[in-house]
Amino acid sequence: MRLPRVHLRLVSTAAVRLHPPPSAAIYHEAKDKKEWQLELEQHIARGQLAFARQVLDRIPAPDARAYNALIRAYSWRGPFHAATNVFAKMPTRDVVAWNAMLAGYAQHGMYEHAIAHLLDMQANDRLRPNASTLVSLLPLLAQREALPRGASVHAYCLRACLDQKEEQVLVGTALLDMYAKCKHLVYACRVFHGMAVRNEVTWNSLLSMYAKAGLINETMALFDEMAVKDTVSYGALLSGYVQNGKAEEAFIVFKKMQACNVEPDVATMVSLIPACSHLAALQHGRCSHGSVVVRGFASETSISNALIDMYAKCGRIDLSRQVFDKMAARDIVSWNTMIAGYGIHGLGKEATTLFLGMKNQGFAPDDVTFICLISACSHSGLVTEGKHWFNMMTQKHAIPPRMEHYICMVDLLARGGFLDEAYQFIQSMPLKADVRVWGALLGACRIHKNIDLGKQVSRMIQKLGPEGTGRFDEAAEIRVTQKVKGFKKSPGCSWIEINGSLHAFVGGDQSHPRAADIYQELDNILIDIKKLGYQADTSFVLQDLEEEEKEKALLYHSEKLAIAFGILSLGEDKAIFVTKNLRVCGDCHTAIKYMTLVRNRAIIVRDANRFHHFKNGQCSCGDFW
Repeated sequence: MRLPRVHLRLVSTAAVRLHPPPSAAIYHEAKDKKEWQLELEQHIARGQLAFARQVLDRIPAPDARAYNALIRAYSWRGPFHAATNVFAKMPTRDVVAWNAMLAGYAQHGMYEHAIAHLLDMQANDRLRPNASTLVSLLPLLAQREALPRGASVHAYCLRACLDQKEEQVLVGTALLDMYAKCKHLVYACRVFHGMAVRNEVTWNSLLSMYAKAGLINETMALFDEMAVKDTVSYGALLSGYVQNGKAEEAFIVFKKMQACNVEPDVATMVSLIPACSHLAALQHGRCSHGSVVVRGFASETSISNALIDMYAKCGRIDLSRQVFDKMAARDIVSWNTMIAGYGIHGLGKEATTLFLGMKNQGFAPDDVTFICLISACSHSGLVTEGKHWFNMMTQKHAIPPRMEHYICMVDLLARGGFLDEAYQFIQSMPLKADVRVWGALLGACRIHKNIDLGKQVSRMIQKLGPEGTGRFDEAAEIRVTQKVKGFKKSPGCSWIEINGSLHAFVGGDQSHPRAADIYQELDNILIDIKKLGYQADTSFVLQDLEEEEKEKALLYHSEKLAIAFGILSLGEDKAIFVTKNLRVCGDCHTAIKYMTLVRNRAIIVRDANRFHHFKNGQCSCGDFW
């Protein structure tokens, strides 16, 4: 009897379930471990880890190689808990498996888990850590600056007596890097000099350590000693110069790098661009910008962040915003840098608008964001707004204030003339106020001529001892104490860029080729601005001089020399842009306002605190700086 069509289908399906097609059965039986291993590795290479796990489960009695491949993949690509599951299923574990898991813990910064894993490795399977184990563990110890554990690992290395030269180099370099990041330079040097064989990474690690520690002479000596100098070597040297305020030397290194046909990478350019910021060398900055575009680095977020900062510090906040607006992807550093740029130019309202835009785009502010924002309010006289954002930071965003936040708040209140409130704020701080906090209040006491409070603050700074050096120029009383105790202070220096060349001046400097013309121009300016009512404020001269000598001393301050040179060198339609390493003094600030009137010039001065845009007898800071 012929069955209905529907029953035929049911019988056919059941037959398939009970009896797989012969071809499929032959396929499963014929596939050996090598083929399974190859398929597993192919899935891993494509990032198909879920399929790779299915393949592992189908391999009959998989060996350690298959397990280890999947553990490594999960450790690096995640989810990491899947790696721990695979590791737990292994019937027997070799040192490669233990090392793969340890590398995963290190990759994810799981310090305590890594240490526990290492102890389990030795206790459960009685395996000895090898070179790969140590090379995975040491960077994690360096990251945590866990010097005691690092020293223990070093002792183990000495006992283990690694035989292979390659192992000695890898472990020795990791030890050197660990000591360097733990700021133990002596031991790092001992490791380096104790190594019989070194590679380029070893040399570069020591070079970076010297550079970051500010040991420029040692950095240069080691660099000259190196047989092979690559991009990392030049980058470390260049970065060391920039971090230690030697921007001009950084440009020399970059030129030497190009002459030796060593191509810079993104990290090199991220280090070089701040050199333009330090010098306020706009032309150098534009060249660096062009260089990153030509090399295809312009889309890198870190490069754009550096360019935003550079243009802001070179006086071109408009170009900073252009770079910011063109960024394909921004991070929190991008927003913070742009807010800070507005702040140093006294554009507090623009900084606030940008901050609100940042929140609207889903970026959560961090502690640095509020430092930049409150500082921007401070430099714009927005006291109420600054206090509001400080309260919002702690109450709405639950960000605990750091010392830098308290400094910004004291600066905000003090600049705004709320000196007593600033003093009470300091007294109520949960942290002990350092010299930066008291210094912010002391500077405002001078501006607002509150002598009694200034003396009180001066005594507080004196109690801090050598920590107070660098801010003693704020009051004559403290300056005397500084001199007696032998504290040193950086001399005032100003510079100006003319046609791509930097010209630097110090107070009373007569070394410039056009010194005679510069001094004559300043004498002429003094005559002209006196006619408009300028009177030198000789209280800013702390030396014991006659009144006329004090006036001359003020006239030849470094920023005035640089401005006079700019007047002589630039056309009347060009703004004069001068950078000073210290805070511009009150007399110079007043004199420059008069200079814009008698010479009909726009003058921009970047001092240690902010930008001053002088025009038509006014300054953008509103006399609060």
